Amino acid sequence: MSTMTGEEIERGLAENRQAPGGAARNAHAEALSAAAEATGDRPLFRAALDNLINAYLYSSESPKMLVPFARLLQEYDKDPGAFDEWDAHSLFWQFKWIASAIGHSPEIPLESATGWLDEMERRYRIAGYSERPVREAELWLADATADDERAGRAYARWQAADRDDMSDCHACELNSQGHYAMLRGDDAEALEVWRPVLSGEQTCAEEPHRILATSLLPLVRLGRFDEARSAHLRGYRLARDKESLLPSVGRHIEFCALTGNESRGLEILAEHAAHVAPLANLSDQLAFHGGILVLLRRLTELGHGQSPAVPYEGSPRTVSELYEALRAGSLEIARRFDARNGSTRFSERFLARIGEAPLTAVLPLGVRSSALAALPQPGPAPAPRAAAPAEGFAELVERARAARDLGHPGADALWEEVALRPEATAGSDPLAAADVADHRALAAARAGAANAPELLAGVRERYRELGVAERAALTELRLATVAAQSGTEPGELRELLAVALRAAEALDADEPLRTRRIALTELTGIRVESYLRSVEAAEDAGHGHADGPEHGHGHGHGELAAELAAFADAYAAALPDVVAEAEEMLGRLALSQGDPERAVTLLAGSADRSVAAGRPWLAVDPLVLRAGVLMSLDRPAEAEESARAGLAHAAEVTDTEAQGVVRLTLADILLGRGEADAEAARHALEAAHWFDQAGLTADGGAQARLLLARCHAREGHTAEAAEVLQSTLPDLLEHGEGQAVSAREFLGDLLRDLHDSRGAAEQYLLAAELSEAWEDPRPQANFAQAAADQLSEARLVPEAVAAYERALELRRRSKDAPVAEVRILRSLAWLGLRDVVTDAAVAGARARMGEAAEVLTAALADAPEDLEARAELAETWNQLAQVLDRRVRADEEAKEEAHEEGGQGGGGRVSEPAETLGAAELEALRLEEILLWERAAALHAELGPDHLQARFQCVNNAAWTEHELGRPEAGAARVSALAAEVRALPEGVAPEWLLESAERTTEHLLRTSA
Repeated sequence: MSTMTGEEIERGLAENRQAPGGAARNAHAEALSAAAEATGDRPLFRAALDNLINAYLYSSESPKMLVPFARLLQEYDKDPGAFDEWDAHSLFWQFKWIASAIGHSPEIPLESATGWLDEMERRYRIAGYSERPVREAELWLADATADDERAGRAYARWQAADRDDMSDCHACELNSQGHYAMLRGDDAEALEVWRPVLSGEQTCAEEPHRILATSLLPLVRLGRFDEARSAHLRGYRLARDKESLLPSVGRHIEFCALTGNESRGLEILAEHAAHVAPLANLSDQLAFHGGILVLLRRLTELGHGQSPAVPYEGSPRTVSELYEALRAGSLEIARRFDARNGSTRFSERFLARIGEAPLTAVLPLGVRSSALAALPQPGPAPAPRAAAPAEGFAELVERARAARDLGHPGADALWEEVALRPEATAGSDPLAAADVADHRALAAARAGAANAPELLAGVRERYRELGVAERAALTELRLATVAAQSGTEPGELRELLAVALRAAEALDADEPLRTRRIALTELTGIRVESYLRSVEAAEDAGHGHADGPEHGHGHGHGELAAELAAFADAYAAALPDVVAEAEEMLGRLALSQGDPERAVTLLAGSADRSVAAGRPWLAVDPLVLRAGVLMSLDRPAEAEESARAGLAHAAEVTDTEAQGVVRLTLADILLGRGEADAEAARHALEAAHWFDQAGLTADGGAQARLLLARCHAREGHTAEAAEVLQSTLPDLLEHGEGQAVSAREFLGDLLRDLHDSRGAAEQYLLAAELSEAWEDPRPQANFAQAAADQLSEARLVPEAVAAYERALELRRRSKDAPVAEVRILRSLAWLGLRDVVTDAAVAGARARMGEAAEVLTAALADAPEDLEARAELAETWNQLAQVLDRRVRADEEAKEEAHEEGGQGGGGRVSEPAETLGAAELEALRLEEILLWERAAALHAELGPDHLQARFQCVNNAAWTEHELGRPEAGAARVSALAAEVRALPEGVAPEWLLESAERTTEHLLRTSA
């Protein structure tokens, strides 16, 4: 037997209604229902049953609502008069939930399900409700039983029936209508039906959450990738914490699996690992597990079948093991539904879903996801291809050599293809074998391999044996370059360069590549010699030489510039692409010397030469660098032009980092110009993808995602911005204190705009903590105050007070933000009155408001023309009057409650009531209110027409307080005087509503005085 009192049960029900959906809320609701029944209080028991039904609805245990609903229906049949209008409406509304729950329960026979539908139709008809909800329920029962003809009739009657108080909201009905179109294979129609919900025109407690999830695959199938990406980012954020939306979570996982985002899908699965278990709602289990099975199948196909997944039934599972377990359990459930429904529709649809092929290779989402674990290294190389390739070996080798000689980025891929051909190792073409060895040696050199010199030396000897002197000469240069990169002693390095130059100069005069080999060696020598001079100058400075590092640095730059200029002059006509490299070096040198204008010219020249030489990919780096320089010179239009040219020329660039850099640069410029946020977002998204491919997710990828979040925010796509930023926040926190603070502030702003007050407050507090050691206290004060505002919004009063107090301390330390200080003081005043109105609380609030007025008075003494401070002083007096009015209202409420309870003392909102006020005390408070509103109105009058609305509010408040004092004529005179003043203003200065409101108030006050 329960020991809970009726009051305790009522309080418990109030708390339970506000609790998040899930097993904990359900268990509490069940206990409250049992306790209410034990009291014998039938109204209380009915309220507890209603609460239990609602608790089950918003959880994965919705079929359990059948029992409490049946009992509530019995209560209604026993005594319909005990149900007021709202209770009866709620009961009939719940019939729709029951119809859905029956459909999700294969253990309920089809005959019983049909019987419930008939009962619903009968009761709705008797109660005078439309058949619209009945026909919708009939549609889904017919669909489950594969009676498509009946489903079609039910759909038509559903749409034809009138809407009334029992009809679902428009958003929910559109969900069902679009889903029916999708099941019939018409994605376009489904999306058109869903359009009002997807656009935000129609919403409710569960929409657009569900439609965003259901629309994902139709959007992808129709090629509407941007909309699909947005639907995922928005929709998953809405669904992730709601147990009743596990089917939607499953759709998001499925979407990731079919769009090349398997790692993202795996992360979502990990977030919901606790629900990868049998659910009370078997239909929800099928929908949720179905999406998981699509992901697990894709992971297995990609070779990750033996990777760890999430635990199931208390045991760790690999991807393949979890797939088999979930598949077997899901098919058994589907068979149970089929047996109940007399059709195979459930199984057929489920098997089709979990077997669906990927819809696109990869759809970048913008959010950061950990890469899938590297697969084990493959075993022995596969056997040579059985079928001969379409292109002959000789032709492929010629293409590879042509690309190599041109310096084309695709040359490496061609040589990789050559290396895979059997002819490359057959010995029939020694030169091709040498070229393959050359490619591999160069790759080793680029990777910094220790054996690179040995490989290059071997290649040089093979070329010498084959009589290919120009390739041998180039290998000599590569040996010198590798030596420079490995820190070889200067004397030895200079000798290697000299050997390379002699080899180039020794080439036959009629060798077409002789000039190029000499030029490349000379340019490498210029670069290396400049470096060696700087090293030697630094060493001399360390030994006390007079000319020291300053002389060496300055002289080195000047000498290098002269050498590069002479080189460019010598080879400008013969080798424009090589000169382009020298000119790019000159541009970078000009930047280091503080001459950006010259750098802009040189970098443009470098790019032009590369394009003219038929090697546009070489123009990308100088163009991107030039774009950045132009932005620093505040020439955004030229910067955009340069970046766009760089992107256009990057079409054949195979370096993934370079692809990311050019897109990130253009996105940054576009965002800075504020003219193409959508395009900037697209480039930032692509940049993040390329940086991920380059293994730079935490570096360039983080910057690209930060920029993408800013683009989304500028477009008004706040949820997408928050999702992207949160995903990359751990990376940004490693990019220095400044960026960490900025990122947390940005995320706090986004969460605030999404009404996630707790999340926003957390980010602001963490930003404040990071900036605590800064010399300037103002940033920390800003963050503490922003956090306090959000904590107050979340009704976390003690935490908000602590944050405001810290912000106040910091504001006072900075001594330059009186308005911010005053707003903190006013917030503290109101927080003290939020939960209880006592004399002490009112006194504290009055003191805070007084402090605020003193701060502003002092500020105005120093700057009498500070309009903002004057407006804030008016608002402070206005709010102090409201504090006093709050005390008056609390006294009235307490007396009213005491009267209603027979003089036993009132409770309610005033949990620790202040002493009862006498008539004289009440009059004094009201007179003080009027005086304060007069002061505030006078200040607003001085501030001009822009403050008319605030002034009218103060006058209006004073007028009604006059009415409470029994002086309505005086109140009407106040309002009439202001109205007369407003009428004298030029047309359009005062808001239209003000005179109308003033006239209504005056009329009412005068009528009450008659």
